[in-house]
Amino acid sequence: MQSIRRISIAPALLLLLGGTAFAQEPAAADAFGTSNDLFVMFGSDLVRPGLLPKANYNIGLGHTFGFLKKDPFGDELTFAYTYENAGSHGFLHTDFGSHTEALGLMKNFGLPHTKRVTGYTWIQGGLTSLTGTPFVENRYYDGEALGAIIHFNDHHSIWIQESYNKIVTIPWYTTASIGYTRSW
Repeated sequence: MQSIRRISIAPALLLLLGGTAFAQEPAAADAFGTSNDLFVMFGSDLVRPGLLPKANYNIGLGHTFGFLKKDPFGDELTFAYTYENAGSHGFLHTDFGSHTEALGLMKNFGLPHTKRVTGYTWIQGGLTSLTGTPFVENRYYDGEALGAIIHFNDHHSIWIQESYNKIVTIPWYTTASIGYTRSW
């Protein structure tokens, strides 16, 4: 009698668990695949104190690892170069600028009720070279960002982000940016 009950319960459990697994599991390519991103971002720093706008131009590469999708810290490694104008001309180039090379860890996450818009957090660390003085000064850079990605299709998207930036010996500043990403 118990063996008959086990036989009838087993298919029901398999059916229930199988349906649950398929409902929560993304497509196989998304779950275990990788992707590459080339991003170009333009933004404005709001320098503290005084809230003076300054140019912030960023270009970089990212590589998403599908097997890290469930990792709480990140699923995409990035390398970015940023030019920031520190002179008195706002968005125009001056001798006073900073050039930053940074490595980052990005965590992409879905937002409820939409697949067109996703969110991300991005932690970066790197080296900033300050120019405009007789000697180039190198400083450690730290940046944390929160943003949204508007996906047009699998290959084209727009990023919108706000980041908090800190360079040793310089007051913290925020950057609001918008950019284009090409993924493959």
